[in-house]
Formats: sequence, C-alpha cells, structure tokens
Amino acid sequence: MKTYLVGGAVRDRLLGRPGGDRDWVVVGARPDDLMAQGYKPVGRDFPVFLHPRTGEEYALARTERKSGRGYRGFVVDADPSVTLEQDLARRDLTINAIAEDDQGRLIDPFDGAADIRNRVLRHVSDAFVEDPVRLLRLARFAARFALLGFTIADATLDLARAMVARGEIDHLVPERVWNELRRTLTEPSPSHGLRLLRDTGALARLLPELDALYGIPQAADQHPEIDTGQHIERVLDAAARIAPGDALIGFAALLHDLGKALTPASEWPRHIGHEQRGLAPIAAVCDRYRVPGDYRELATLACREHLNIHRLAELRPTSIHDLIARCDGFRRPERIEQLAKVCQADAQGRLGHETEPYPQAALLRSAQAAARAVGAADIDTHDLRGPKIGERLRQARINAIRACLN
Repeated sequence: MKTYLVGGAVRDRLLGRPGGDRDWVVVGARPDDLMAQGYKPVGRDFPVFLHPRTGEEYALARTERKSGRGYRGFVVDADPSVTLEQDLARRDLTINAIAEDDQGRLIDPFDGAADIRNRVLRHVSDAFVEDPVRLLRLARFAARFALLGFTIADATLDLARAMVARGEIDHLVPERVWNELRRTLTEPSPSHGLRLLRDTGALARLLPELDALYGIPQAADQHPEIDTGQHIERVLDAAARIAPGDALIGFAALLHDLGKALTPASEWPRHIGHEQRGLAPIAAVCDRYRVPGDYRELATLACREHLNIHRLAELRPTSIHDLIARCDGFRRPERIEQLAKVCQADAQGRLGHETEPYPQAALLRSAQAAARAVGAADIDTHDLRGPKIGERLRQARINAIRACLN
C-alpha cells in the first residue's frame, strides 16, 4: 500500500500559493485495509476515508467508466490493481492531475507542471466531456486563476462546448450546480467563470434569466459599458474586490439587474421598473437550484432596493427609516452592511467608475446606526398602548436619522 499527496495541495505548492486542505490517494489497498488501521469511511459513491489522527481525506485509487447521463452515470472501480497513473487519468485538468510521493517527488504523467508554468487550463483526456460537473469546475478555476494569467486551452473549450451540445449539462442535479456556482462567486475574478459559461452555451441552459441580459442596452451616460451582461460581469468583480470570498454578496450582485431583460424593447435604453420586474426571475433561479434562504432574501432585497440606496441622499428621513425597516435592518443589522456592499459593487461595476467613491454606503450605515441607537427605553410610553408605542418609536428613530443627516 502506497499513499500520495494529490490535487490542489500539489498544484498550489507549484504555484507558490498557500496550501489548503490536503487530499491523498491510496494505491494497492482495499477498504478493509484502511479500516483496520482506524480510517473512518465517509464516501458514498466511492471509497473515501478520514485519517484517524489528521482527519484528512484518503481515497482509494480508482477508475471511472461512463454508464449513463450526468455526473452520476459512472461505474467506479477501486480495485487494488488500479495504478496511480490510472487514477490521475480520470481527473479533470492537468494542473489537478499531479501527485507527490513521500520523498517529495512529482508524478506528473500529463504535464500538469508545464501547464502551470505556461498558465494553461487543459483537460486531461477526452473523458472530460463525460462529467458535466467538470464544466462548472472549469468555470471556477477560470475565476480563480485568471488574474494569475491563466487561459483555457482551445481544445478544452471545444470539449466544453461539445458537452453542452450533447445535453450532458442538462442532467446536473440542482445541488451540484448551486455548490459550484457558490464557490465560483468566492473567487477573485468571477466574471471569467461567467464568461466561460456563456461562451460554451452553458449559461443559457443553466441560467437563461442571466444569459438574457447580454445584448440589452443601458443608457450610455450612466453605463458607459452599455451592455447589461457586461455590466453584470463588472459588478461581480467589483463585489469580489469589496467583499473577498463572500458568495452571499456575489450572488446578490449576480442577480440584482435581472429585470432589465424584461424591459420592453420600445423603452430601451431606459429600464424604469426593472427592480420590480426582477423579483420573479430571482425567485425562479432560487427555486430551480434550491438556493438557501439568506441568499434568496439578500438577492431579492438588492434587486428591489438598489435604486433607492443609490439615491439615498435625495430621500427624506422617513423614507430612509422605512427602507431600513423593509430590509429588516433593525432586527438583522447585518443586512444593511450587506446591501451597502452590493450597491457599491453595482455603482463601481461600470466602465470608468471602478474606483469612484460611493458615499451612499457610509450614509446608509450612519442612518442605521443612529436609528438603532434609539430603543423603546428611550421614549416616553406611559400614555401609550399597542401600535401607538411602535409609532412613537418609529418617529423617534426618524428624528435620529434627521439629526444624523444634518
């Protein structure tokens, strides 16, 4: 039995990046061999074990043979005769198909180290087209490594397009799509992942509401980039700069303008009412992929309120108070901070406005802080009952916002 360090830990060391979780592959063993040494089995579809002391994942070397549609349509063979090279051959990209032995020597049968040096994302074999999750992972790696100069090999792009054309992408289960989308939104340059999905045709199949934004014009004086799809790409990257690694902010940024795809062409390039039109497509996306409630809620709020926050300085104290209340900003104060970041990303996600100050964010935070500083104990309620107490508290908070603005 031999063990090898594989995948991301090896790749990231070659890139000079901080290492994350370490994964291992075990060659020449059976499940009973590992369990006899105290390893805990955790794999559902193939044999994966947790080390009894470190908790790191150890997987038996395996091969996969296509037997049906989708990412579950595989027959897995984890016989002890499976070699390390055979295990590496089933992986998605060459940069992830490198192993390291206990002496630190690389086993690199597909020249992944050369692709790391040359900054290329390349498939290991034509079996890439058999697993649609690999296309989503390719988008995630494009979003992660684009700023390091990585590009996607032409042949890999061709295979990705073929995968979509064959309908493999249509057999993805919602949980896998959501998991990969969420992880892509945590990367430094999510726009590159989005662009790849669109270039391969996958975006139109998975997120047609988003794909429909490309080609929709906006007013050039407000949006020099004009195209709404390109605006979303810029907003995503702005969100990644403002809130690094925060998929919640990224998801709201991704969907905040879906209503623009529903604006009648006769009204272009204006999009009056798009914040209300966008609510139904956001609900459709969230239903389709069983998106967690906090993601759905923030995306809905950002869609509905982003124009109000952009013009916050023009609003009366009463309107600002009611905006905060609509967003549940008194009971869940973090919501206002999240909305401030999404709206800043929207404002800075315009061509030529990337570093422009966004004072509305500070104004929103200050107004919320002033209002939240006023509680029921701070007002005279001796002559009030029921709803009148709430109305007096509301008025006191409005006054606090007014004083803050002045």
